[in-house]
Amino acid sequence: MNDPSQARLASSLSTVDVVALTVGVVIGASVFETPALVAGNTGSGWAALLAWTLGGGVSIVGALCYAELTTAYPHAGGDYFYFQRAFGDWLAFLFAWARLVVTQTGSIALLAFVFGDYATELWPIGAQYSPSIYAALAVAGLTLLNALGVRQGKHLQRGLTVATIVGLLVLIGAGLFLVPESAGQAAATGASDGGGGSFGMAMVFVLLTYGGWNEAAYLSAEVRDLSRNMTRGLLGSLGLIAGLYLLVNWAYLQGLGLAGMAGSEVVAADLMRAAFGAPGAKLISLLVVAAALSSTNATIFTGARTSFALGRDVRFFRFLGRWDADTETPANALLVQGAVALGLVGVGAWTRQGFEAMVDYTAPVFWLFFGLAGAALFVLRRIEPETDRPFRVPLYPAVPLLFCAACLYMLWSSVAYAGAGALLGVGVLLAGIPLLALRTARSQEASS
Repeated sequence: MNDPSQARLASSLSTVDVVALTVGVVIGASVFETPALVAGNTGSGWAALLAWTLGGGVSIVGALCYAELTTAYPHAGGDYFYFQRAFGDWLAFLFAWARLVVTQTGSIALLAFVFGDYATELWPIGAQYSPSIYAALAVAGLTLLNALGVRQGKHLQRGLTVATIVGLLVLIGAGLFLVPESAGQAAATGASDGGGGSFGMAMVFVLLTYGGWNEAAYLSAEVRDLSRNMTRGLLGSLGLIAGLYLLVNWAYLQGLGLAGMAGSEVVAADLMRAAFGAPGAKLISLLVVAAALSSTNATIFTGARTSFALGRDVRFFRFLGRWDADTETPANALLVQGAVALGLVGVGAWTRQGFEAMVDYTAPVFWLFFGLAGAALFVLRRIEPETDRPFRVPLYPAVPLLFCAACLYMLWSSVAYAGAGALLGVGVLLAGIPLLALRTARSQEASS
């Protein structure tokens, strides 16, 4: 192991790797669940497609902000480093603490539960605890694989991302070309039916489905030709994601109609059943398994980088800041992150509502810090005007203001959705304040 203060990160990731990891994080199981909720909150098929288009636009606006931050401040800590420079060590510490015990580990557990639910549909292994067993195996296995080395992690990610995209293309083809004519006629009728709910609520589900692309920030210190590859990777991946989401939802509308989508609990399985019969449901389960594994792996890969940065800066967490030169990974940070995620899998198993419990736990804290990242762009422009910025956000300050407004809306919406469940995540976040006070006191003692 190298001393953390001497660690140098190898520039081993290309544009393709950035795209694969970003697509892998964003395109997960949610794209097979939220379209029905979006359809139920819009009045027409065109309104549903408009919501997905706007979601892609908001994500691209955010990506423009992150393109400036990542190219001006390449660092393995991502948002942690931006907060440190813009607001000081206290907020950076709370963010890293939140990543370690709430947002990132909660997201890993959430995605692992999606894998467990759909793997159980194919091969149940432990009665009522089968999803939790699968979730724990996914967390442990993928954590160990990434700890073996960055090459193993990124090559697996490429393969899983390709499998996910191929599966989505099959779903698109099924909806647009293979649904029987009778179903297509029913779809045309359903597509004109009015939907209840509100367009604003539909946007909540859309933006949740687009969430996760900002994970690319944690790769900035490991990307070759950063100013070109990071910007191209972020914008290219979001363009690909938006295109796939629009096509998938168009396929849903063509195959099931708006009313059929809104009334479905398993919209992707219903579409595949209409196209292929009973084997279609099994095929879509395989697709969701691949998508969930892809997202879990990418989230594990990027998440440990923040803990690594925390370990380099805070003596109490020094063991997290060790970089293994042989495997090119923050091995200790990966293992600790995996242990916390396994603990959250245990919480989900205890509640028997693993996925929902993790959504409630993570969402408010995530959107709080996401909005603060947009605010950091304004602060850094003001206090560090001399910093070289290979990419500058166009139409400044309108673009980052729009991004911050979207984050505030999502913060409010996630609190309203999670309700009492949000209190646990917020409480764990606040538990980091005593650690921050202890760190501050020790720093003052050392300097006196």
